[in-house]
Amino acid sequence: MAVERTTVNPWPWSAQLGYNQGEVVSGAVRTLYCSGQTAMSDEGKPQHAGDMAAQLALALDNLEAVLGEAGMTLADLVRLNVYTTDVDLLFEHYGVLAGRLGAAGVAPTTTMLGVSRLAIPELMVELEGTAVE
Repeated sequence: MAVERTTVNPWPWSAQLGYNQGEVVSGAVRTLYCSGQTAMSDEGKPQHAGDMAAQLALALDNLEAVLGEAGMTLADLVRLNVYTTDVDLLFEHYGVLAGRLGAAGVAPTTTMLGVSRLAIPELMVELEGTAVE
């Protein structure tokens, strides 16, 4: 059975920003819950201190690596939580995230939270996703 995704948007503004208020998913066979992905190298070292755009891009790369290891892609994301130490700075570079999600043809339900810090102080953004197929 193929996965069917039905968007739930009582208001049009969120879709214009690249995310849906809700998604009803039916026919899913597998669900992947991804741990938060950050700008960490393959060796587990933080990268790009002070560079939000580069950290966001690498966090996305790392999220895609986890998805790929499970045989999934960004197109399978139904939920994305974004944690950042600087919401305003993240919004300046939000196109990095929106562009990649848009290219994948997906607008997952999304929550963005400003936090005082992440597990490693140099890190500025963390992406936590849920994917289904």
